[in-house]
Formats: sequence, structure tokens, C-alpha cells
Amino acid sequence: MKTKFGIVGCGFLGGIVANAWKNGLLPDYELVGVTSRTRASAEKLAAEVGCPVCDDVDALLALEPEYIVETASVEAVRAMAVPVLKKGVNLVIISIGAFADLDFYGQVKAAAVEGGAKVHLASGAIGGFDVLQTVTLMAEAQKLAETAGIETHTGAKGFRNTPVWADHLLTDTEKTTVFTGNAKQAIATFPRRVNVAVATSLATTGPEITGVTMHSVPGWVGDDHCITAEIEGVKAVVDICSSTSAIAGWSVVALLRNLSSPVCFY
Repeated sequence: MKTKFGIVGCGFLGGIVANAWKNGLLPDYELVGVTSRTRASAEKLAAEVGCPVCDDVDALLALEPEYIVETASVEAVRAMAVPVLKKGVNLVIISIGAFADLDFYGQVKAAAVEGGAKVHLASGAIGGFDVLQTVTLMAEAQKLAETAGIETHTGAKGFRNTPVWADHLLTDTEKTTVFTGNAKQAIATFPRRVNVAVATSLATTGPEITGVTMHSVPGWVGDDHCITAEIEGVKAVVDICSSTSAIAGWSVVALLRNLSSPVCFY
């Protein structure tokens, strides 16, 4: 029996997951349906990979998936997470920024317990959640001080339409530090660019303590995220540089393969 799953969000990242299934990279799964913000994009992807198209999440749930993969948006997570989990359907989440709202995060955890379901956070553009959680556990168990943070380098254009934007960022010849603060402050400043900061804070010291530094670099393509978690005797550094957001979609594929494998990497 194959594990049934559906996809919410039929853009670039959802297409990576669906095509990985079509191409045999998810042999233990059956893609029962896809849905998206616009029906046209859902129809396009469904036709491309050969699966049903659904008008909305409720229609997708009617096909009885065991997992729903979210490759849509923070707004989609906020709208569907609690009802999906209460129905006992597991979630794979890429838009981790939705959990910047710790009240909502608490509601999601409660809904998962009520429904007997799980929320799986894909690593997206970063990684190393296992070692980050391990260092934090050691700190808690041994009552050690911990420092944790993420430092990001990205191209100037990535900061358009944010409070830190300035025209000179396009012509600067050296990198410019555009933000320094904690993850909670980063969430308020960059509501649509904080998936990595939120993920880091949830895996370590929490949004109010985890440090965030962001640099604008002239001519830079993509993102470089360097995460550090340190306690007495242990220092973990995870540095991921990617010139494409495709890594986020492939992280979902890797997570699904891990869930179905007899040997799991954590």
C-alpha cells in the first residue's frame, strides 16, 4: 500500500515535488491530488504529472491523503493547518514563517495532538535542525548558556519593498549590514523573508533570543545562511549557500523519502 499525499501550492516548489513523484523518486507514495490559490495553476500541474485537481483543501482532504505537502505561503499554512491536523492528516510545511506567531504555533501543536497527526518542518533553504536541537537540549539539561543566531548574505534586490530598502544598496561596492536584531524583530521587519530565521529560532533559543543579521551584497545571486549554536564545549555551524530556491522544493522530496525509508536520517 502506497502512502497517499496531496500538494497545496502549485508554483515552482510544488512542481518540484510533483515531478519528483512523476519521475519515480517517491516510489512509496501516491499523489492523490493538487490544489492552489488559482485553479489554472493547479490544472496545469495536475495535467503535467497526471493526477486529479482539487478546487480547495477540503476537496483534497476528501481524497483521504495521509500527508498534505504545503508549498504555497504563510497565509495558506495559517488557513489550513489547524483543520487539517484535527482531521488526523499529517502536514509537511515549507512556509515555516507562519510559526513566527507563537500563539498560532501553540494552536497547531494542540491540533496535532487532538488529531493524532504530525507536523514535519522541511529544512528548506537551510538545514542542520538535528544538531541545533541537540545543542539546545544539552544547554537545557545541563543549565548551560547558549548563543544561537543566523547570518544571511543576499543580493540588494532581495530587500526591495522592505523597511530597510535604500537606492544606494544597488550601487554600493561593499556589503551593507541592513538588519541586526533578534528573530522576533526580524519577523516584524521582513514578514515575507523570515522562514529561515523562524526555523532557526524554533530549533534553538526561541524568537526573542535567537540573533539575526542580514547583509546586502552587491551582485550577489541567491542566499548564504550561516547558523551558529554554541554552548560550553560544543559549537555547531551550519552554512548553506544556494543560488536557487529549488533547494527548498527538493528538501520536501528528501523529507518524504526519509519518512518512508526503513533507515531514517535525523
